[in-house]
Amino acid sequence: MSKISIVIPVYYNEDTLMDLYQDMKEKILGKIGAYELVFVDDGSGDASWEILKQIREIDPYVRLVKLSRNFGEHAAILAGLSVCTGDCAVTKQADLQEDSTLILEMYESWKRGNKVVLAVRRSRDENGVKVFFANLYYAIIRKFVNKNMPVGGCDCYLLDRKVIEVLERLDEKNSSLTLQVLWSGFRTDRVYFDRKDREKGKSRWTLAKKVKLVLDSMMSFSYAPIRFMTFVGVLFDLFAVGLMISVLVEYFTKGVPILGWASLMCVVLLSGGLILTTQGILGEYVWRTLDASRSRPPFLIDEEVPGRAEEESGGQLL
Repeated sequence: MSKISIVIPVYYNEDTLMDLYQDMKEKILGKIGAYELVFVDDGSGDASWEILKQIREIDPYVRLVKLSRNFGEHAAILAGLSVCTGDCAVTKQADLQEDSTLILEMYESWKRGNKVVLAVRRSRDENGVKVFFANLYYAIIRKFVNKNMPVGGCDCYLLDRKVIEVLERLDEKNSSLTLQVLWSGFRTDRVYFDRKDREKGKSRWTLAKKVKLVLDSMMSFSYAPIRFMTFVGVLFDLFAVGLMISVLVEYFTKGVPILGWASLMCVVLLSGGLILTTQGILGEYVWRTLDASRSRPPFLIDEEVPGRAEEESGGQLL
């Protein structure tokens, strides 16, 4: 009989964890057969870890992982995938913004032979500004990075064991896990859901993290930034040549003296800013190369607590 692992990254979710477990228990845990819940505490500074221990006492199929510090959701999910024991694994957010029954649909799709099942947002019951910028990000990704990115985007997905092994071999840092999943190219299906607004807790998805996600997505999967530098450089060259020709024509035909200190300074300052921008883009690539060459692991597990059922069976779970 097949077994599914549900991997849940946790970061300051003390307000929602118990509600999340009760919601899954009522809606799906009695319907999916063999399962395990893998909670990964990504360096939370609240009572999340203590609440997770309480959940483990309630459910014998709960496995806990605690990272040594906050490594980010990408690393937390990878940590969960690295220890899960299911034939497939599905990721789930801890903020109660997607219905737990979505996992049932994804699991059935996997049973039909799909190696990857994406949970795509059909609509978002959230702030209009937030929705606009989220849709803008996904539009940019579809245009410059991967055309297979769903229009509504996706944070949750079900992965076959074969796909999990591929992600573990990639071992990429400063990247987007969702784009790695899309890049893998395995047979993929989509299920759609309506994302609810957050009712409990406070989102830790800060502007800095959003900007880093955009940079990581572009730098790791697209040559668009390099092409952009080339395009702008050629554009400025053409502009400079045209300006030089116009100045020489006026000088020889109308006798206009070659002056223009102010305009010259504007060009110098503009070109200087452009040079610094392109150097910054190159610096992003160089830093990512340096970070990869150091071969530091994307996460460090401080503590791992297996499920009680596994402990009682001596580590042998079907």
